[in-house]
Amino acid sequence: MPPVVRTALVYSARMPGQERSAVASAEIQSSDASIRSGIVLRGVTKRFGTQTVVRDVDLEIQQGEFFTMLGPSGSGKTTLLRLIAGFERLDSGTISLGGTDVTFLPPYQRDVNTVFQDYALFPHYTVAQNVNYGLRVRKVPREQATQRVESALEMVQMLDFAKRKPAQLSGGQRQRVALARAIVNEPKVLLLDEPLGALDLKLRQEMQVELKRIQRSVGITFIYVTHDQEEALTMSDRLAVFHDGRIEQIGHPTEVYENPATAFVAGFVGTSNVIDTPTGHAVLRPEKIDILPGASAASATNASGVIRDVAYLGMVTRYRVEINAGRVMTAVRQNRSTGAGDDTLHVGSEVTLTWNFDDVSALPARTDVPAEIQR
Repeated sequence: MPPVVRTALVYSARMPGQERSAVASAEIQSSDASIRSGIVLRGVTKRFGTQTVVRDVDLEIQQGEFFTMLGPSGSGKTTLLRLIAGFERLDSGTISLGGTDVTFLPPYQRDVNTVFQDYALFPHYTVAQNVNYGLRVRKVPREQATQRVESALEMVQMLDFAKRKPAQLSGGQRQRVALARAIVNEPKVLLLDEPLGALDLKLRQEMQVELKRIQRSVGITFIYVTHDQEEALTMSDRLAVFHDGRIEQIGHPTEVYENPATAFVAGFVGTSNVIDTPTGHAVLRPEKIDILPGASAASATNASGVIRDVAYLGMVTRYRVEINAGRVMTAVRQNRSTGAGDDTLHVGSEVTLTWNFDDVSALPARTDVPAEIQR
């Protein structure tokens, strides 16, 4: 992925919250009944030795919400998931589930289940036996357990595979079985730690749709951890972007993508051009930019330059344009006709980049986040 690009175009830009909801508008008040029956984290901090991996996190998740924790490796998202599950003991703060403080409860006393990337299925059990395992441990009556297992397998479209062993299944099918095994216990919260990471791209995209369908069907709160922005944008009701143990931004996927709160969010969730303005920095997404052959006089909503790189990406072609003194902007153009892009737009061509003023979003002033994030 290309880096966040800083340019020195100087003009005013709309601040977040002007004609758009502010980041805070996505936050849900604790008095809401759905929050009281959901998950509330207050001041959660976790250290490993001298390293602080989760830093004073406050977070509220609604009952029945598909909530995603998005961030790069080492950002603290998986550690926070493990704290919610009870697999790790926090150093400070509190965690409540359904209005009950579970901060110091062991995992088996928390009404949560976890789905991991490696599935963790018993190879010598059939699909039905794997799904039934948790019910058997809880001593659920056989007839009731059988009904619940069949219902869970039907929900994930695996009932016809009930008698097979995991080795006889594809990766996507094994992931469905792992999901059914978690759902059958009817937890209040389902924690998913990068469960699609081992799947190929096409299957991963199909499973994204299936996971959302299943979540809506069962109504269980899903907390999903991923470093894949597409997964986060596709499935989430809301998402939180993590960086260095902190939450950079929380909001609806559209809000986070279109109106990033920091340079880090702008760079991690998609590709961005970060532009210098009289009042600070602003973000302009590559798909908001039109690229035209030939140079023209610069203005507040255009810039001329020379194409330095062209990358054909299937649905779009990406252009990196040097506009002045080595500064580069990235633009993309949809490939609407057959071929490898516009022959008039090649490396060395003079072009003009144009955009609408309303598509530029100012970044709030921050001193603790780098203005440029290499990806």
